[in-house]
Amino acid sequence: MRTRHLAVLPAALAASLLLAACGGSDDASGDAGDGGVQLVSDGSLTVCTNPPYEPFEYEEDGEIVGLDIAIVGEVAKDLGVDVVTKVTPFEGIQSGADLNTGNCDVVASGITITEERQAKIDFSDPYFDANQGLLVPEGSDLDSVAALEGKKIGVQQATTGETWAQDNGLEIVQFEDLGLQVQALKTGQIDAAVNDIAVLGSFVSEGFEVSAEFSTGEQYGLGVKQGNTALLDAINGTLDRIREDGTYDALYTEFIGTAPASSSTGAATASAEPSPSDG
Repeated sequence: MRTRHLAVLPAALAASLLLAACGGSDDASGDAGDGGVQLVSDGSLTVCTNPPYEPFEYEEDGEIVGLDIAIVGEVAKDLGVDVVTKVTPFEGIQSGADLNTGNCDVVASGITITEERQAKIDFSDPYFDANQGLLVPEGSDLDSVAALEGKKIGVQQATTGETWAQDNGLEIVQFEDLGLQVQALKTGQIDAAVNDIAVLGSFVSEGFEVSAEFSTGEQYGLGVKQGNTALLDAINGTLDRIREDGTYDALYTEFIGTAPASSSTGAATASAEPSPSDG
């Protein structure tokens, strides 16, 4: 995994880390204490994620990389700690279970901010704007909601793509992750797959096409355990920094393949184009 170190810490941040260290590693709740950032493992920022979800999280040369992981790496850099990546099912990520059990400090897996999830997780400021996309075999005439009537539509369970498909009355087939969705599309088990459009572009070279984009107004956020305001403030501080110093634009371009288009929230807009750095 990518680990980053900060050689010199600002005084306030150093004080926060000292307070966190005083809490000891036995407190794995992830709660903020004494105004400092407490971590489930001393010296490490542990992130739960669910690859394959390229370009946000995926395996490359035995490591989990991607835009989400790189952003978490910047948070760790500002905290002066390393990054530990844990691969877990998306259900435990979006439900808050991984955070509540102390499995990780932060969840980062292309998680759309929704009211339902906000009841279980405290979200950072949004860092990415996303819509739903439709992945179909090349040459398919499935390019609208109407065309999908009576077809089997693969969705990733517990995602907003699944919710969108259900809301539109489509016949869905659930899969645990994006990789299984695409494999089912290859073998003809499903007629089309719905997922966030930014993760579908890398499959265009494999005999598929993104035939439609459905505007949903979705935005991604990083999640922490409810009440963990110290870590949440640190994450938002990092998001502010990387937007201001150009780091975000550089990371976006590296993993998405195009420069980000600005939005009213300061987040970036999804692109269906594959990244040149994709493996």
